[in-house]
Amino acid sequence: MSIRLRLTLWYVLVLAVILLAFAGALYAVLSFSLFTEVDRRLQIRAADVQNSLSTALELQSDPRVFILRGGRLALPTADTFAEPGVFVQVSTLDGVALTRSENLGAQTLVVSSAALSQVTRGETVYANLSREQVPLRVYIAPLTVRGQVIAAIVVAESLQGVNSTLRRLAALLVGGIVAGLAFAFVVGAVLAYNALAPIDRITQTAHTIARSNDLTRRIEAKPTRDEVGRLAATFNEMLGRIEELFRVQQRFVADVSHELRSPLTAIRGNLDLLRRGALDEVAARQDSLGAIEAETARMQRLVQDLLLLAQADAGAPIERRVVELDTLLLDVFRQARLNAGNVKVALGSEDQVQVIGDADRLKQLFLNLMDNAIKYTASGGEVTLSFAREADGVRVAIADTGVGIPATDLPRIFDRFYRVDKARSRDPSINSGGGTGLGLAICKSIVDAHGGRIQVQSQVGKGSTFTVWLPVEQKRDEGRKNTD
Repeated sequence: MSIRLRLTLWYVLVLAVILLAFAGALYAVLSFSLFTEVDRRLQIRAADVQNSLSTALELQSDPRVFILRGGRLALPTADTFAEPGVFVQVSTLDGVALTRSENLGAQTLVVSSAALSQVTRGETVYANLSREQVPLRVYIAPLTVRGQVIAAIVVAESLQGVNSTLRRLAALLVGGIVAGLAFAFVVGAVLAYNALAPIDRITQTAHTIARSNDLTRRIEAKPTRDEVGRLAATFNEMLGRIEELFRVQQRFVADVSHELRSPLTAIRGNLDLLRRGALDEVAARQDSLGAIEAETARMQRLVQDLLLLAQADAGAPIERRVVELDTLLLDVFRQARLNAGNVKVALGSEDQVQVIGDADRLKQLFLNLMDNAIKYTASGGEVTLSFAREADGVRVAIADTGVGIPATDLPRIFDRFYRVDKARSRDPSINSGGGTGLGLAICKSIVDAHGGRIQVQSQVGKGSTFTVWLPVEQKRDEGRKNTD
């Protein structure tokens, strides 16, 4: 069942409940009002009969004896009972009719003995009777003279008019409800169609995009702030993100293919030479095997870097433990100084600080940054490692006096496979090596995984400064300072 049909049915169902509740309440209120009005009219007729007969009976010396002997009683004039369907009868307390209105003819209104017993005690009684298959509402009241109940006044009114009115009302209500629900179903279907039409267009557009693989298409929707407008805007934003990721993936695959092509070509060429026996000299053969080994090591580093980035993209959790960052950085400093060659590695400001994170990843981060700084610093240059505690965390800065990075390249240096080697290798004393172009991308992924941030400031010919901010482990770090 479609959402459109479900919305329409729910709309009709709710409306049906409301209409039925209203119709039931209206029918009950009107029915109560009509029957109450009938009872009120019967009371008035009975009071008229009481007033008319009590005056004549009070003139008798003993009204009860007069009644029992069958004294003649005269009911009020016919005008008093001119309303059609109203019947009056005066009966003894034993149920014998003494007199009755002309519209009763030869018939009498039969009163039950239980009702007569209540009237004898001075009570009034309501009852329902049937005369010639016509329902009657009966009111029985005592006829009292000088404080004594001497007879029963029976007043009845036909309920045929009331029942007919209620039947017509019920027919009108049922017909109105049916017509109203049918109209509501049509209107609800139209409204649901108009409301859900933009969603249908979104669905068709998404289906077209999925079949054509055209991620440049977008949903055409009015810039409204309702639910459908926000859905369309969110969907377009998602399409833009998917398009960007797809483009990055394509570029990534192309870059990986390009990076693997060179070492594979070199390895294959050297293997062909070895297979043909062209390298008979021991020195030449050793050079060829060394080249194969170097290219194999380069591919191994590339695969390891790609695996690390793939794990970071998949959101693989890192180990989170308390890390003595000052101890780790001093270890990085010592290792970098051993591999620095003619580049001076110095230690700037330092502080005792702890962070929560993965010690191995953090060490890889700072070793990469130190190696990168040393690689692009000419002989006689200097690389400085400094770290200090700040209000919002710990700041680690690695500054070099190398060739620097052009301003146009700074926004992209953390992209995968992006290199600025040509701009940074003009000095012949600089040996940038055969990097994979993934080192800085790996550094950024490690920083992001630790909830930190990394920035770079550089000036061509004067050097670069990479700065890493990491959140500190507050309680443990403060406790350590107190014990110190």
